[in-house]
Amino acid sequence: MKIRKMLIVLLALAVMCSFPAYGAPGETRRVLDVWGRAVEVPAEVKTIVCLGSGAPRMAAYLNAVDMMIGNEEHDAKNLTVLRDYNPVYYEALKKLPVVGAGGGSGNNNGYPEEIIKAAPDVVLAGFSAEAADELYAQTNIPVVCVRYISNNFADETFYSAMRVFAEVIGAQGRCKEVLSFIDSCKKDLGERTSGIPDSEKLKAYTGAVTFNGRHGFAGTYSKFGPFLGINALNVADEADKPGYFEADLERVVVWDPDVIFLDPGNMDMVNDEYATNPSYFNSLRAVREGRIYTMPSFNNCGMNITYALMNAYYAGIVLFPDRFTDIDIASKSAEILTLFLGENTFNAMAKGGLHYGTIAMGK
Repeated sequence: MKIRKMLIVLLALAVMCSFPAYGAPGETRRVLDVWGRAVEVPAEVKTIVCLGSGAPRMAAYLNAVDMMIGNEEHDAKNLTVLRDYNPVYYEALKKLPVVGAGGGSGNNNGYPEEIIKAAPDVVLAGFSAEAADELYAQTNIPVVCVRYISNNFADETFYSAMRVFAEVIGAQGRCKEVLSFIDSCKKDLGERTSGIPDSEKLKAYTGAVTFNGRHGFAGTYSKFGPFLGINALNVADEADKPGYFEADLERVVVWDPDVIFLDPGNMDMVNDEYATNPSYFNSLRAVREGRIYTMPSFNNCGMNITYALMNAYYAGIVLFPDRFTDIDIASKSAEILTLFLGENTFNAMAKGGLHYGTIAMGK
C-alpha cells in the first residue's frame, strides 16, 4: 500500500512540474463548476473521464460517451438497468480502462494512477468540492464538479450540473434540447393535475424505496419527486424535511393510503415483512383492495431523470386516470428514453425488474 501511494505521488509530481495549478497545456479557458470552483480547462476539450454520482449519466444525456476514455468499475462489471444509460452504452464502456470505483457518495473514488495513464483533458465528477480538490492534487488534471441532488423532481441542481458539463465539452445545444424536454414534461404533468383540491385526490404512499441502498416497506419520501410532478397527495409529506426517511408503521395505519406504490426491486424485503406480520399489512385498505402498484427505483448513483419522469406519468395514470386517458406508459416511456438515450430500453427495464403494473404482497 505504501509503494502504491508513493507511485501516485511521484506520477502526480511529474505532471505538476509541467503545468500550472488547475492548468492544462496550450490555450485554456476558465469554467465555474457547481460548487463555484474556478477551473482552467483546455479551450477545446476532446477527452473526458466521468466519475461519481451522475457524471457518466450526463455524458450519455449529452451524447458525449464517445469522448470518454475511462470507465467506472461498477459500469464495467455487468450490464444493469438500475442506471438508465448502462444498457445502451455497456458494450462500449466495458472496453475502456477502469479509472474509478463508481458510486454516489460524493467522495473521491477515482484511481489516480489510472487517470494519469488515461490522460483525459478534463475529469467531470459528481464529487464534493473537497473530493475534487483531492483528486486534482493527486493527478494535476482539471476536475470539474457536476454533482446534483437526488431529491425533488429534476430540480435546479440538475439543470446547473448539465449546463456546467455542456460548457466544458461544448454541448450547449444538446443541453438545451434535453432541459427543454424536461420542462415540457413538467409543464404537461402539472397542467393535467392542477386545480384539483386535496379533498378529491387519492391518498398515496410510496414505500420500499431505494435511496442509499435498499429499504423495506417503511422506507419512504416526503416531497417525493414523481408525486411533486403531478401534485399528488403524498401522506408522507407531513414529515418536517423533504427526502428519504423511515416511516413509523403505526403512522402509516393512521394515514391509511388509498394507493400504495412499491419499488419492485425490493419486494423480497417487503414479502419477508408481510410473512412476519400479515395482519399489519392487511389492516391497510390499499392492501385489502389490491391497490398496490410498482414504482421502479430511479436513484442509482444519482437520479435517473428518465425513470423519474416515467414514474410521474405512471403515478398520474394510477392516481388521476381521467386526466391521463391519452397516456400509455409504454409509449410515453419510449419517447422519454429515446430522447435522452437514443434508444428505447423499456422492455430491457422490465426484464431487469423495473416494470409498471399492479403488485401483490406475500407472493
